[in-house]
Amino acid sequence: MCFLVTLGAVFSTYAQNKTVHVDPFIGSEGGGHVFVGACLPFGMVKLGPDMVGHSNSGYRSDSNIEGFSHTHVSGTGGGAKYGTTSIMPVSGELDLDNYTSDWENEQNSPGYFSVDLIKNRVSAAVTATHRSGFHQYTFKDDKAHIVIDAGHFLKTGSEYGHGPFGEAQQLVGSEIAILSPTEVEGYTRIRGGWNYGEAYTLYFYAKTDQPASSFGTWKENTKKPGSTVEVDSGHKTGAYLSYENLKNKQLQVKVGISFVSAKKAKANIEKEIMHWDFKMTREAATSLWNKELTTIGIEGSDELKTIFYTGLYHSMLMPVDRTGENPLWKSDQPYYDDYYAIWDTFRTTNPLLLLINKKKHVEMLQSLLDIYTYEGYMPDARSGNANGRTQGGSNCDILFAEAYLKNIEDIDYQTALEAMLKNAEIPPGGNEQQEGRGGLHDYNTVGYVSTDFERSCSRTVEYANCDYAIATLAKGLGKDKIAQQYFKKSNNWKNLWRDDYKDRNTTGFIYPRLSNGDWLPNYDFMEYGYWPVKFYEGRSWNYSFYVPHDVKALIQKIGGKDRFIKRLDTFFAEGLYDVGNEPDFLTPIWYTYVGEYAQSAKRINAITTGNFKITRDGLPGNDDSGAMSSWYIFHALGFYPVAGQDVYLVSSPLVKSATIDIGEGKVITIEVQNASKNNIYVNAMTINGKSWDQAWFRHQDISNGAKIIFTMGSTPSTWGNSKMPPSMSNIKTN
Repeated sequence: MCFLVTLGAVFSTYAQNKTVHVDPFIGSEGGGHVFVGACLPFGMVKLGPDMVGHSNSGYRSDSNIEGFSHTHVSGTGGGAKYGTTSIMPVSGELDLDNYTSDWENEQNSPGYFSVDLIKNRVSAAVTATHRSGFHQYTFKDDKAHIVIDAGHFLKTGSEYGHGPFGEAQQLVGSEIAILSPTEVEGYTRIRGGWNYGEAYTLYFYAKTDQPASSFGTWKENTKKPGSTVEVDSGHKTGAYLSYENLKNKQLQVKVGISFVSAKKAKANIEKEIMHWDFKMTREAATSLWNKELTTIGIEGSDELKTIFYTGLYHSMLMPVDRTGENPLWKSDQPYYDDYYAIWDTFRTTNPLLLLINKKKHVEMLQSLLDIYTYEGYMPDARSGNANGRTQGGSNCDILFAEAYLKNIEDIDYQTALEAMLKNAEIPPGGNEQQEGRGGLHDYNTVGYVSTDFERSCSRTVEYANCDYAIATLAKGLGKDKIAQQYFKKSNNWKNLWRDDYKDRNTTGFIYPRLSNGDWLPNYDFMEYGYWPVKFYEGRSWNYSFYVPHDVKALIQKIGGKDRFIKRLDTFFAEGLYDVGNEPDFLTPIWYTYVGEYAQSAKRINAITTGNFKITRDGLPGNDDSGAMSSWYIFHALGFYPVAGQDVYLVSSPLVKSATIDIGEGKVITIEVQNASKNNIYVNAMTINGKSWDQAWFRHQDISNGAKIIFTMGSTPSTWGNSKMPPSMSNIKTN
């Protein structure tokens, strides 16, 4: 059945402006690290305040503002990235050694940010287009200045200027030129940061709506009145423009950026902001955000709408569409950057975009293949035109397998399989953290990554899941020999399963193993860390549940249903579950695989209602390019994807009703009968009028549009317990 409809009619109930429900400050504290400022969906410009002391996003609520820079990331951990091309307005006398300012009255909505700078006596507002920023400053003194810092970049870490794991950004050079009393151009060249990246150059062109009465430049804070050029000598450079008689008047500045040239930065302004109407630009940004947010309409409480639409907003900040801004090669394919990182987004953000924005999702995958074509590997992470570190598996594999299973067109799946096989078979010749699969020699000879390599255990279980993705795509393309090889390799997680190891009255765990086959002696079983550890961002308890492609085999390995349930119960009771970390994203719903849907619903409802709030610390950890937010969105709607497969597991819906525009005039409508705070269990369900007695469904069940009706209850029932979701062990693989 195909639900082709008139979208205007379906969405009439949900037609109000969705941007009013977005609070970009949610997640700005408490480790969420979300971007605060103005941007468009997947926009290259992310224009926002940078506070002294910095953070991954530049924003802190406990520090002075030092400027408004044009490039940021959102929701990330690790070292910082970007914070380039900074502008700061100042009233009165200009002191280049101290022009930061305390602040008040900040406001942020999609496409707009404003704040009052107390010491600097300026009201600042910014909005954005895709590649340009638009500033509007209202001064409270006759004397006014704007300071353009071409050498600015974000610094993070326990010591200011030193990022974690040595990931600090470093200034390579900067240059600035005052072209006229209304025009300034220049560039910043930075290396390092979160991904140990090669140097990237960000060019800018700035234009004011009125000429400066005087100007000058500086290098390393040495002020040079009347100077117009500071050439690149490897030092920090900047310029200032000064004005008279601006008390209670506005000055506007348009700033174009480009990764190609200052000429291209100027062209970006001329194409995107052909006027000086700040309000018009802001309204255009709001309108575009509203269009994107309206892809999903929900009914529920005001608090639910705020969390939900803020999460949807966060899911559209990264990666960044930089088509036409690739300085490395010329191609007719889309170019996206700031995949930061696919290890996070493949689980939730990518499946969400595949559902509600196929065009963008396809472009992202096309871009990954283009990067493979020109650089030799698909990245698991990328920022600043350079690959980032691969935290676990080669997770692009999962994106392409899932796209194939969900019948996504306009993707070169033959090239995708070629790239996936290179990940699995050709050890990277350079930095094993930044492309391909590290420890591949061991994995392909002894069947696991040994302790000779870092992250040996988490890599092994993730590679096994990626191998299943390879097998899935190979089978679909008729490459049966390859498929059988990789279906077999997807069992490699079993080679690290130590049957006799016991912890908390639970036996059998993924355990580190030497290359000679011996178990690692004297291992600290509760070790937790990031890079030079056995389990990345987790422990054996977390990763011993990570067999998403074959949960049935995992259950058998653990010893059957009862032991599996007991293990899950212990996992949560002992506080071993980490709601804010990706390896545990699926674990609360694993009860469904042993016919205990109600246990999954209970766990998930407790997590969604207990950990997501409308406060600034309202996210339970890094948002990770919208991964955490997307996790919430799916569960609020009542179903959750198993990444790399075409399966969705029924959850515990929070909405009263919803409509999901999946494109081409197709809509999924969700009706939640008996919706209430206490009714957390699905007791009955229909899809397209058909009674549905299993707690899962396939993408094809909804891909042409669908009507889903959940009937809720306050007590568990036996609904959903008779037919388990598919696992590799109970499907035909040959």
